[in-house]
Amino acid sequence: MRASTISVTNSRRPALRISTVLEGLSHALDLTEGHPRGHATRTALIGLRLGRALQLSPAVQTELLYALLLKDAGCSANAALVCDLFGGCDHEVKRAVWMRDWRRLPEQVRYALQWIERGGSLVARLRRFGHFAVRHAQGDNTQVFTVRCERGASIARAIGLPDSVAEAIRAMDEHWDGGGYPYGLKRDTTPLLARIIGLAQVMEIFWADAGVDRAVAVARERRGRWFDPALVDLFCELARDPRFWAGLEDARLERDLLTLVPASLEMPVDDRLLDRVAGAFALIIDAKSPFTFDHSRRVAAYAAAINERLGTVVNPVRLHRAGLLHDIGKLSVPNLILDKPGRLDADERRTIQLHTTYTLSLLQRVPIFHDFADDAANHHEWIDGQGYSRGLTGDRLSPTARILAVADVLDALTSERPYKSRTPGEQVRAIFASERGSHFDEACVDACLDGGVLEHALRPPAAMSDAA
Repeated sequence: MRASTISVTNSRRPALRISTVLEGLSHALDLTEGHPRGHATRTALIGLRLGRALQLSPAVQTELLYALLLKDAGCSANAALVCDLFGGCDHEVKRAVWMRDWRRLPEQVRYALQWIERGGSLVARLRRFGHFAVRHAQGDNTQVFTVRCERGASIARAIGLPDSVAEAIRAMDEHWDGGGYPYGLKRDTTPLLARIIGLAQVMEIFWADAGVDRAVAVARERRGRWFDPALVDLFCELARDPRFWAGLEDARLERDLLTLVPASLEMPVDDRLLDRVAGAFALIIDAKSPFTFDHSRRVAAYAAAINERLGTVVNPVRLHRAGLLHDIGKLSVPNLILDKPGRLDADERRTIQLHTTYTLSLLQRVPIFHDFADDAANHHEWIDGQGYSRGLTGDRLSPTARILAVADVLDALTSERPYKSRTPGEQVRAIFASERGSHFDEACVDACLDGGVLEHALRPPAAMSDAA
């Protein structure tokens, strides 16, 4: 199948490769899908080695790399649906489905019995099983794949990647015999890059779980059903050579992947592209829960308004990206906790609070985002040192972190949450006034309350959407 190519607009080696940005952020997608961190990188290495053996052109290999790294870009969009269907941790449920041949009825039943309302009482499990059976009959299992694949493709397009990348992500869960999802594509009506992704990701999962022999056995078992027979035959031949698996345990982008893709074929990195990437990942973050829709964009907008009111004390571009990505660590939080309508217990609170630690480590993986990783991760730190997760005091908090702290709480107070409705304006003012100088920077609070930012946040959601 012929794939489109990426046009070369810059013959010089770029200072930063967009694949480096995507690879760093792919670790956030691993967390959301329940995979060990580095899954996407390892899958990309397997997929690119298959692509090279197929003698794909360097330009098509570049597209394949982008698609492999972003293959799970839509995974947050179905998290709430998976949680509702199974009544359990969406991360565990998602990872477990890959360990079974879920197209076989006995495997479907065993999977459902293992994961539906796991840990609950017999009555609760039976009730949830009935709920699951009804939803399954209504096609919600198909919807899980449709939402994921369509959102992943839209994220690729939002970044500005070629249509071939988006289509590969959209079709990555299709199967050779037409039994996959979401559209039942058969044989080579599924794009070649999607077929490579489908095989590579399953091989990585079984290799990580039980080694090379198990991965090869699964490929052979699913040959002609899940996977393109020619790709399986090629994989099994390559798998006999230890060099095919070299470096997989500690796969690194610069050592293992970038040597396969010429730098001159990558999309040139500029501020517009980086803003598109940050904006696309903000969509991924906010899709995790129906209660956080557009949260990251609003926080970035409120932060910008506060900064302007203060006299532009920090770099607006840097602040905007930090606002968009401040909650990337929340992709590590199960929806069972994130969308819980009642009070969190101590363990659940600790899980929530860990999201700032994940934000720090994830952003530190991306060279161009490394310089604001601390600021983004510190959005729950308080001036008096009583915030989380590091208990930093005001003298150790940058202006960016102080602005984000106010902007984040402003949006939380003025938005619907599973445990509360929107907070009235006078109550928002009272909360900020009582915590001014203790939790929040005084100047940032004043800029928020007296600079029209609060009034904007209090507008009805439809009006805010129209204004945006």
